[in-house]
Amino acid sequence: MSRRAVIAVGLVLVVICGRLLVSRDIHPVAAARYNAEPHVASSPEVTPTAAVREASGVRQPAAPDSVEGVNDIDPHKAFGSKSAPIVMEVFSDFQCPACKTLFTTTNRQLMDNYVTTGKVYLVHRDFPLPMHAYSRIAARYARAAAELGKIEVVEKALFDNQEKWEQTGDVDGTVAAVLSSAEMTKVRALVKGGTLELLIDKDYALGQMYRVTSTPTSVFHSKGQTYPYSGIMNYEILHQFLDQLLSQR
Repeated sequence: MSRRAVIAVGLVLVVICGRLLVSRDIHPVAAARYNAEPHVASSPEVTPTAAVREASGVRQPAAPDSVEGVNDIDPHKAFGSKSAPIVMEVFSDFQCPACKTLFTTTNRQLMDNYVTTGKVYLVHRDFPLPMHAYSRIAARYARAAAELGKIEVVEKALFDNQEKWEQTGDVDGTVAAVLSSAEMTKVRALVKGGTLELLIDKDYALGQMYRVTSTPTSVFHSKGQTYPYSGIMNYEILHQFLDQLLSQR
């Protein structure tokens, strides 16, 4: 590698490391977060009740996945190949302006160039901030839509129309604009069923184990190491960082 290339790579890592929430050495602690349960109340397996399933016609949620040491992945809210060398968790709030920016800019290029090509397995994590009146409601609707295989279109609708529904609270109307009447019937049944709340709480508790205090926060997993990053990451920086991780395989 030329001296110029070495300097370029070094600069990328300086930028990334300058925003890391914790050292890469925390990985053993992070990996053990699922065995220490202080932030997640013990509860039975979370599945829709028989009444909700019968009323909505929605299939029972698939069991959570575990990929590269990252547990409790909802397969309905994960994108790409499970065998990808990098797992990227994004803790997000649908009412957060910075999360909207990340979704509409960086993440769209990430999907095209790394997720669909099998290099990154992207996992959405719900982290509704208490300061946002409707973010938890939006998370419920998004999770319900995910059960129908409609997460992408609903996420896009929620972020694209964020300024509208955060003023009126009309999350239902925003989602209804992109789903059919039959799909909305199923979504509303799941939202009212109450089973989605525990899944949102579990994501939130996982974020706390990573010391997430703001959104968006992205957590990268590669070759047994964990790299949390808080804030909007410019695609050029992300691109260089991911390529550096891939080159270490």
